[in-house]
Amino acid sequence: MSHQYTAAVIGAGMGGRASMAGLSASPRFQLVAFADIQAEARADIQDMYPGIRAFSSHVEMFAACPTDIVCVSTWPPSHLEVTQAALNLPLKGILVEKPLADNFAVGRQILELIRARNLSMAVPHGLLVADHSTQVLERVHGGEIGELKLVEIQCTGWDIINAGIHWLNFFVQLTGREPVEYVLAACDASTRTYRDSMQVETLAVTYAQTASGTRVVMNTGDYITFSEPIDDTLFRLIGSRGTIDFYGWEPRYRLLNASYPHGQMFEFDPGPTTLHQRHLENLAAQMDRAQPDYSIAEGSLAALELCEAAYVSIRNGGVPVPLPLDAFTPPPPVDWQPGLPYSGHGGGRNGRRLPPRPQQNDQAIRNAHMEDE
Repeated sequence: MSHQYTAAVIGAGMGGRASMAGLSASPRFQLVAFADIQAEARADIQDMYPGIRAFSSHVEMFAACPTDIVCVSTWPPSHLEVTQAALNLPLKGILVEKPLADNFAVGRQILELIRARNLSMAVPHGLLVADHSTQVLERVHGGEIGELKLVEIQCTGWDIINAGIHWLNFFVQLTGREPVEYVLAACDASTRTYRDSMQVETLAVTYAQTASGTRVVMNTGDYITFSEPIDDTLFRLIGSRGTIDFYGWEPRYRLLNASYPHGQMFEFDPGPTTLHQRHLENLAAQMDRAQPDYSIAEGSLAALELCEAAYVSIRNGGVPVPLPLDAFTPPPPVDWQPGLPYSGHGGGRNGRRLPPRPQQNDQAIRNAHMEDE
């Protein structure tokens, strides 16, 4: 039998409970402890997992009950503190929930700290291990809808950071992590909505474009009107020779291309293994061979940069935010109001007489990107 690793979880919220369920269901792990600051949550978990040790803080748990792996499942602003403390243990692996942090710089710091320890790592983006969505990735990368041109995402009841981190991560994977040129976003925050301890938008549109011109347009917010009768999420992938529609976590997708000119729905049995369990067992495989794989973590960090760039765009009046994000300097405020008549004075430039834009060699960009892969 393969080696069994001891495991502990920090945080008994949605992500922490998903990790506990995956750990307890897998023969690769022994779930021995968890920590949560809420007494009610601790009592609830102990009822679910009799014999598990409960602690009110990660510091207390790390001192009394070191384990082979830990799952950092607290709210994003605390991930750095908890991860730093965990890295003082003789760990074999670590899971950090997505988003890696509440901002890109801290997320990058977390990844760098883990990489410096050469420690196996998991970031549980479920769409990267679900059968339907991994097959979508294979079909897109295999050219079954031609060159990917546009990814449209409609998502209700969620927001840029809490769901968009999943959706934009999938866009990052669809494009093979092609560099993004810029992000542009707008939102309404009039209802002062918060979700998972984060201030979020009432309604938002996030737009990003890669170096070769592939676009993503993501509609998020409390209430989104869908372009077809579905429950909560729609992905529409538009290629030069076909389309794929799928529905977030629902185990199905619809393919329209030359092989299926009238469209074909593919449906999947998700089976008993949860998506967190699949990520955890992939983590165990990394630990078995002592070969960390940071590809998912790097993609998650790239998605976090897109999420933060969207919020930076919003805070600066909807300006395009070029990447890398840490090189962005907010522009000075302007008094130009698009849609109003031009007075004929006060500066400006004639849009009918713009200088020609330097031509990009899109094929060269794509070829260079393929070589990077």
